Amino acid sequence: MDLSNARAIVTGGASGLGAATARHFRERGAQVTVLDRDEAGTEAAAGFGAHFARADVTDADSVAAAIAQAVERMGGIDVCVSCAGIVVGEKTFGRDGPHSLDSFRRTIEVNLIGTFNVLRLAAAEMAKNGRDQDNGVIVNTASIAAFDGQSGQAAYAASKAAIAGMTLPIARDLARNKVRVCAIAPGIFGTPMLRGLPQDVQDSLAAEVTNPKRLGEPEEFARLAAFIVENGYMNGETIRIDGALRMR
Repeated sequence: MDLSNARAIVTGGASGLGAATARHFRERGAQVTVLDRDEAGTEAAAGFGAHFARADVTDADSVAAAIAQAVERMGGIDVCVSCAGIVVGEKTFGRDGPHSLDSFRRTIEVNLIGTFNVLRLAAAEMAKNGRDQDNGVIVNTASIAAFDGQSGQAAYAASKAAIAGMTLPIARDLARNKVRVCAIAPGIFGTPMLRGLPQDVQDSLAAEVTNPKRLGEPEEFARLAAFIVENGYMNGETIRIDGALRMR
């Protein structure tokens, strides 16, 4: 699929990996609608020529309305990149007692169910495109925590492992509709949240990366998402982008 002719939606597109992806896609000529629950995303999206639609990924009606707006503005949907998510750090049993069930449930709700909520509705629109090949491409965000989850990452790792695990069956489900599905599993990236940490903490994290010893740049995630969109043989795969980092 040629990005210059694509119509894309990007969740979590107001900041971090989502904003970098939305910006890169616009630079490549795609039409883009940013879906985010933060109204500040309106200004962010306008800054790189994208549309904005407010959406809570965990709410079916909210996402349906946002996708309807995207279709009205762009004439359809060819690409869906899901970057919306939350991080929870909490031990299964720690000083304060057992892991909060509410925080575990919320992590699954946003990261996993929210991702599936968006892709199922985006796929329904892609199926209407009626091409012989490449009616659409879905790119979800997993994490290396899906494979190397650390202490305190039970909820986060579970949510991201599930995203990796559903990639192949969804690709098989949507094969008849000529829609491809992949996931990206990023390592430690220099998102605004991480860049806000003290420099010595950032340096410590970067030192754990095998090569190159630095945090990943959001633009590198964006370029991988673009590669998946444009390479028509990429399907059903979860791709690590982590500088060969293996967390302990």
